Amino acid sequence: MGHLTTKDAYKNLEERINWFTQGAPASETLYKILQVLYTEKEAKWVALLPVRPFTLKKAAKIWGTSEAKAEKFLDHLCDKALLVDSFYKGERRFVMPPPMAGFIEFALMRTRGDIDQKYLAELYYQYMNVEEDFVKDLFFVTETRLGRVFVQEPVLTNDKMNHILDFERATHIVEEAEYIGLGLCYCRHKMYHAGHPCEINAPWEVCMTFDNVARSLAEHKGYARLISKEEAKEVLQLSYESNLVQIGENVREHPAFICNCCGCCCEALQAARRFSPMQPVATTNYIPEVSVETCVGCGKCEKVCPILAISMETPGEDDVRKKKWAKVDTEICLGCGVCARNCPTKAIKLERRPVQIITPVNSTHRFVLQAIEKGTLQNLVFDNQAFANHRAMAAVFATILKLPPVKQALASKQFKSVYLDKLLSLQYKYPSREKAAKGE
Repeated sequence: MGHLTTKDAYKNLEERINWFTQGAPASETLYKILQVLYTEKEAKWVALLPVRPFTLKKAAKIWGTSEAKAEKFLDHLCDKALLVDSFYKGERRFVMPPPMAGFIEFALMRTRGDIDQKYLAELYYQYMNVEEDFVKDLFFVTETRLGRVFVQEPVLTNDKMNHILDFERATHIVEEAEYIGLGLCYCRHKMYHAGHPCEINAPWEVCMTFDNVARSLAEHKGYARLISKEEAKEVLQLSYESNLVQIGENVREHPAFICNCCGCCCEALQAARRFSPMQPVATTNYIPEVSVETCVGCGKCEKVCPILAISMETPGEDDVRKKKWAKVDTEICLGCGVCARNCPTKAIKLERRPVQIITPVNSTHRFVLQAIEKGTLQNLVFDNQAFANHRAMAAVFATILKLPPVKQALASKQFKSVYLDKLLSLQYKYPSREKAAKGE
């Protein structure tokens, strides 16, 4: 690798990052960001790693070095939060986190002196808030969103709580987690250093990660600290009281993170404001309804709405109503419930949306859906280093077989695999007994 120039090292790393279903558009600013986060050697070596989880033995083979030297370097990369480690059946594995939620955020989830965080925050602001290509690619290129909003459970009445599903409750995610990590809000940390501090002075230490991500970030240089389930619920309560929106990974089972977001700093909520009516994250299954009779027109809901989805309507000359009232733009509303929490007369109630939002089962399901929609499924499957074993390949195939026929057809076209085509044809030739009994 000695013949590579510095520019080549970072260019190769950039290309490797863009093998993710979620990438990072090339720009001079991205190049500078990678220079801050990675040394030239780190960029060269990380660019060779698989996108999917890999073992110490695999890394040593790729790098052409001993396992002892490879492990020392992998530990170093974990200490910089450029890799995350986990354990599967007693064997340690490593994975490159994507840009979001991943190594971009991890760099500002704690204060640190080994990099210039102010300079990095200014680069982040330029890359995401000024240039915008990264934000558009992150939030709007695929139909399947990276994140989803959690409803504020305290504002649901008892009859509505009976209909909320487990995966829709942030408290359920907390209760199910093996590890819970708490770190600084990357968004508010970034905006502070970039000269745009949080307008509502929201708390910083409210970013939660779960399970292997939480354990790895806590064990390596304290990018997060492990907390109890009770502490995590206190963080949620503090966030509710601060009018923050809970946005987590868009999966039903074991999401990797839940952020507590403000409209002035969060990239997702800023994107919702700037690119309305497009929605950058999946909404909740709830929508606020305003009782015109009990609304006093105080405007509190309008002020606290994180994406400016509420306006105050003024009665006309012939209107029998003689006071202002709140009107919700249901086309862009996220269904977070912040407005209902702040209504002094309880004139705003959350109702179940008529059409329910479909949430991917797990991270693999989401990756495959996004890869199909972005046209990069072949990158995911033919990353030879990542999918050198049948178990990993089978996991992707199993997810594809559970998709609707239209998505399967797109996957088959992208994959161009005789094996996948055969599996799909057999699926419809020999439907399950349950489907056959229903005459499907």
